[in-house]
Amino acid sequence: MHEMSIAVELVRQLESLAGANGIQRVESLAVQAGAMRGIVPEALDIAFASAGEGTVAEGAKLELEIVPAVAKCRLCGCQFEPSVDSYLCAGCNQADVDIIQGNEILLTSVTGLEKNEGRDTNED
Repeated sequence: MHEMSIAVELVRQLESLAGANGIQRVESLAVQAGAMRGIVPEALDIAFASAGEGTVAEGAKLELEIVPAVAKCRLCGCQFEPSVDSYLCAGCNQADVDIIQGNEILLTSVTGLEKNEGRDTNED
């Protein structure tokens, strides 16, 4: 299950961001993942919940957006969405393409609770 390695890396990045920005707890995060990564959203949710236990990401809500694949033909320049098992260009019917979108995994936003938020700072 490659979703676990993705989840572990997300938690590592969140821990680093939290430390650098004074975040006590991550409440939510948004991730864009290319369709070519073959991520099963439910499996990533489970893996992320497990990887996040005992970290600043424990209990955080993961919002996943799957980004479609886009290929660009090297011969005619046509851009198209390839199918899972075919990279034939819609313009010239050749399979000489560059994948320009759909293979990425991007952490696009993080919402967290700062270390001083939520504490009663009144002194009596």
